Amino acid sequence: MRDLWKKIERILPEVQRPTRYINREWNSIHKDHRDVQLKIALVYPDVYEVGMPNLGLQILYEILNFQDDVLAERAYAPWVDMEKKLGQRRTPLFSLESHLPLASFDVLGFSLQHEMTYTNVLNVLDLAGIPLHAAKRDERDPLVIGGGPCIFNPEPLAPFFDFFVIGEGEEVTLELIEEVKRWQRMGNKRRKVELLKTLARIPGIYVPSFYRVGYESTGEIGKVEPISEDIPQVVSKRFVSDLDRARIPMRPIVPYMEVIHDRCSLEIKRGCTRGCRFCQAGMIYRPARERSAEYLKGVGEELLRETGYEDISLASLSTSDYGRIEWLVEELMRGCAEKGVSISLPSLRVDTFSVSLAEQIQRVKKTGLTFAPEAGTQRLRDAINKGVTERDLLNTVRKAFEAGWRKLKFYFMVGLPTENQDDLKGIVELAQKILKTALSIAPEEQWSRILLTFSVSPFVPKPHTPFQWVAQDTISELERKQNFLKRNLRGRYIALKWRDARLSFIEAVLARGDRRVAGALERAWRLGCKLDAWTEHFRFDLWQKVFESEGLSMDFYANRERPQDEVFPWDHLSTGVSKEFLWKEYRRALSGITTQDCRWGSCVNCGVCPKGAGAGVQGPVTKDEGRRTRGEGRRTKSEGRRAKDEGRRARGEGRRTKDERRRTKGWGPGSRN
Repeated sequence: MRDLWKKIERILPEVQRPTRYINREWNSIHKDHRDVQLKIALVYPDVYEVGMPNLGLQILYEILNFQDDVLAERAYAPWVDMEKKLGQRRTPLFSLESHLPLASFDVLGFSLQHEMTYTNVLNVLDLAGIPLHAAKRDERDPLVIGGGPCIFNPEPLAPFFDFFVIGEGEEVTLELIEEVKRWQRMGNKRRKVELLKTLARIPGIYVPSFYRVGYESTGEIGKVEPISEDIPQVVSKRFVSDLDRARIPMRPIVPYMEVIHDRCSLEIKRGCTRGCRFCQAGMIYRPARERSAEYLKGVGEELLRETGYEDISLASLSTSDYGRIEWLVEELMRGCAEKGVSISLPSLRVDTFSVSLAEQIQRVKKTGLTFAPEAGTQRLRDAINKGVTERDLLNTVRKAFEAGWRKLKFYFMVGLPTENQDDLKGIVELAQKILKTALSIAPEEQWSRILLTFSVSPFVPKPHTPFQWVAQDTISELERKQNFLKRNLRGRYIALKWRDARLSFIEAVLARGDRRVAGALERAWRLGCKLDAWTEHFRFDLWQKVFESEGLSMDFYANRERPQDEVFPWDHLSTGVSKEFLWKEYRRALSGITTQDCRWGSCVNCGVCPKGAGAGVQGPVTKDEGRRTRGEGRRTKSEGRRAKDEGRRARGEGRRTKDERRRTKGWGPGSRN
């Protein structure tokens, strides 16, 4: 092992943001490599300020370092200037804590949060001097493993990884490191293939080299099967059933430089029962689970003491759905307000926003409010099962402006299944109604402070969702829709933001790709594709070139509608949600029929929970819910009226479906409008 610090120290004055590459941040953990058996580098394949706040890595960092004979250090993708300097000085990529080469670690664990970081993974391996392909690495090389949401279809990365952890890592990580340590103690007798066979028998561990993929003459997958009988046919995800027993990082690392989401993060729940049909996270993280409010109150106070942050974020997929959110915010604010600490709620729904909650979180400062209507018309919101109405949204805007907010942000998507021109016009009309509501409430002398930001992203169909069968709109069609909004969604108080349709197209290709995509991915990296999520480094022309050279059609992966019985590259990886349920939801989407939230009604039989159990939320959600519970009856009445309307619509489902077929005749790639 070589300590590279002296070389790195000479490079730092020559690169942007040298703080990315130093160590000794507050709460970082340092162990002597000579005192432990197993050395793990946790790698986030993007730059420091993007990867540093990742809660999953923070959790694993603390879990692993809590083990006496294990150490965990961090590594991030270097920016282009540092990469250039490392090459000039012949210096390998290193970990932060010890500045030792990544190749000297026993395990490299990659967090795969987004498809557009895939080329960064290859770049990190290359800069570390580690062979890209798992088949070319031997017992002397680190084990390369992956986790995170992208591993629910890891096939485009399959040749480069030894194995993947499917699902949540808290429990399975401890199981796999015990096997790795046992394998290490075998010394000269150890063979990596024997370790992988042992790991493949641990629930939640997927070893891609143990599975064969057969293809049809059409290019579709014929079957995916294990190479031997002792390898499971299907790998099911791991998840933590009791969140109160799952570790919360009590001393999270505090960076020296500003990073994204630069605040203390407190995870209050996991999973979501809303059932939005476009949302991968809402499917793969089922069932919904909550931590107890009393436990969170104590943890939140300790986190603030240990970090010194002046902002704490209550994190989840849908924070305002947490059963006792108002009680928790009120209790945290008792101690926070006097210390100048603010609370932010990053995931708010327009149908659960309340004035009392707004008043609580603005006691110190207004941290900003973001809502996601997703679609401009009720017809399309029903199709995607968003579960909110225009009335919900405008009432929320009114409440926010009455409470003193003057800046709001709204997320929409274009290219959603069944979308037509009226739905695009609906976004514009809804924006105008939002502005009208804002101007009617804010005093005229405060109008200059009003800013309504509308962020519009192209829809990307993702695995394990009801929309995994649909074709993504072509790039030209997505750009046409974006240009319509650019022309019509403008004004003194309005800001419009959009995402490059070409980038979303590549994301769709990688999200639904199979193992054949790996060759194109590697070639793209060799031609210079890296840091693809950064606009200034994204090279669409190179991506086009490599797919052509590999004889692969990008449209085959992104712009092709799938038949019901198609075998997907990810079908042998189970989230617990059945494919039958997802298909049923897809058909209901085409008919504009919503599916109720199982918290408020009967079980929808998605497959995650025992049949008929009526899953709802697992965990301490119903105990002493206070004012929120007493107000649930009022909300249930409106839910009842909506359910009656839904019943009438459902009874006319046959007629709706027939009309829908006529209206969407020819629906497919490039012809959805």
